[in-house]
Amino acid sequence: MTNNITQENILAALSKVQEPDLHQDLVTLNMVRDIEIADGNVSFMIMLTTPACPFRARIEREAKEAVMTIAGVKSVEVKMDSDVPNDGRARGLVNMPIRNAIAVGSGKGGVGKSTVAVNLAVSLAMSGARVGLMDADIYGPNVPTMMGIEKLPPPVGKKMIPAEAHGVKVISMGLLVKPGQPLIWRGPMLNSAIRQFLSDVEWGELDYLIVDLPPGTGDASLSLAQSLPLSGAVVVTLPQLVSLEDASRGLEMFRKLEVPLLGVVENMSYLELPDGTRMDIFGSGGGARLAAAAGVPYLGGAPIDQNVRIGGDTGQPIVVSFPDSPVAKALTEIAQKIAAQVSVNALSGGKPMEINIVG
Repeated sequence: MTNNITQENILAALSKVQEPDLHQDLVTLNMVRDIEIADGNVSFMIMLTTPACPFRARIEREAKEAVMTIAGVKSVEVKMDSDVPNDGRARGLVNMPIRNAIAVGSGKGGVGKSTVAVNLAVSLAMSGARVGLMDADIYGPNVPTMMGIEKLPPPVGKKMIPAEAHGVKVISMGLLVKPGQPLIWRGPMLNSAIRQFLSDVEWGELDYLIVDLPPGTGDASLSLAQSLPLSGAVVVTLPQLVSLEDASRGLEMFRKLEVPLLGVVENMSYLELPDGTRMDIFGSGGGARLAAAAGVPYLGGAPIDQNVRIGGDTGQPIVVSFPDSPVAKALTEIAQKIAAQVSVNALSGGKPMEINIVG
């Protein structure tokens, strides 16, 4: 009997399907759109809060199963799309909407912070999001090399046009000075450069702007936090004690600047040997301990892989060049967790909520 199939019945069935991050059902969250019914065949769209949703397949499966329980339903087609929520922060220096801005920082250099920032940006872009990457490491800009970019497009009027690679819009001081030229700048000049990267660049509308910060707790981080209201910050560390101490300082810096902490990433967690065993070159478990001590999420660890270095040198990030490698999968999962946390925070009015991601 197809007369049991009504829009109301479909919504009632879908009201039993929970969005795992937000702890509410799809109907309450207004995620169900465009319901169509024809001869027992039902189709509808689910509007996710991020294209990088880690529960995408689960939500689709549970929604389909729920509607199939309605008498008379022969088939169910679920279309998936996304609409990234805006965190509600006003970013007056930017003339187009940047829905979420995420800083990637560390207390010290050499921990792979730029590698994490680049692969985070590319992973989000590969999921279908509109992503920008701002290299705020003015003194040591590595992003152009890692993204395989050599120059910016010609400006349009008074606006700089960001370069684009792997679906990500990129701006970096490395694209504005001659190769090898050092920048011997004091704080006010650095502050001015960061503000120009926001006000004088035609970013367009972005779901996420990823900001690669310089190491440490100096002028650049302070200038950025004052110029660009941040949705949150990610702190990158190695497992070793010295790195953890520095990362802890970086973490507390974001706290003092009242930037929400999205979590800790442990880079170079281990090296997998040919016989399948793991060597903890820099120790083990430090990132998780730092996150627990600070009361912030542990977003995961990325193993050591020489292809990360090769990809960084050749402009082919590991999530592009070896997407099925353990390190690429780990970085993709970290990107999904960050996107989920940002969406949860945006929809909860900026108040951090617990997320349910396992891994």
